[in-house]
Formats: sequence, C-alpha cells, structure tokens
Amino acid sequence: MNNLLAIDVRKCTGCRNCELGCSTAKTKTFNPARSRIKILKNEQESTIVPMVCLQCEVALCVDACPTGAIVRNEHGTLYVYSDDCIGCGNCVTACIYGGIEIDPMTRKAIKCDLCSGDPACVKACDYKAIELVGSKADDFTRRAEGISRLSPVYIYEEKEAEH
Repeated sequence: MNNLLAIDVRKCTGCRNCELGCSTAKTKTFNPARSRIKILKNEQESTIVPMVCLQCEVALCVDACPTGAIVRNEHGTLYVYSDDCIGCGNCVTACIYGGIEIDPMTRKAIKCDLCSGDPACVKACDYKAIELVGSKADDFTRRAEGISRLSPVYIYEEKEAEH
C-alpha cells in the first residue's frame, strides 16, 4: 500500500465539504449521497466521525466480491471496476469499517480510490482535517492520533479533566 487518508476528528467540524468535493469530482454532481467519504454525526453526543475506505492490506471487500470487481490498482489503492460490479452489496456487508457503499444512482459499489493520488476531499477541507499520507510507520501513527478522540480511554480522561 502506498497512500492512505489520515483524518483528524479533532479538526473536523462536520461541514461536509469533503462529501461535496468528492461527489463533484467523481460523479459531476453536487450530491453527498454519491460521495466516497461520509460524515456521520450524533448531535446529541457532539460526535462527528468521517468514514472513508481504510485501504486495508487484507481487504474483506475484495474477498466478498463474487465478480472480482475490487482490485488493487497500479498505485496500490483498492479500486472498484464498476463495469464488473453487479451491485450485490457483499462488499458493503463485508467491510467492518463502513468504507464502501452502493451508489444510489448506478446501484454499483463505490469507495474511495484516493482520486489517483490527488484527493478532492483533501482539497475541499478548509479545516485541514483530511490529509493524504504514505504508508510508513509515522504516517500510521498520525492516522491513529487523528482518531484518538474516539477512543473510550481518551473520552474518559477528557471527562475526568472537566470535573
């Protein structure tokens, strides 16, 4: 694997500009439902979680696809060949991270392919919450730091500090 997206949830405001940038770049529509990145919000708990393909080394979506439509491209990025996809949804069920969906218009699987190394979501994020990083150990550390806010230990420590 060559590259992946690191998302810092502490910087994410939930503005959904990344979804709009992605859908525009990928489908030429201004439609977040067709985006390859999703922002999940729980307003009652003040939680905002960007969801995107993690480019897993052992990708369950690949094994679940009966037609072989999901493969690693020449950049090492997991890619969906829509001509080969039958829209069965096996990949969606197999992905435990929520990184792949069925496009509501084409009824085919869609997932982040890192825009061939120039992700639209990164450009659309005014808050610099999304970053394209390599696959070195320090890049994985930066990715883990970006999601540390979601860790139960961190949340517990944060609440204890408030009291």
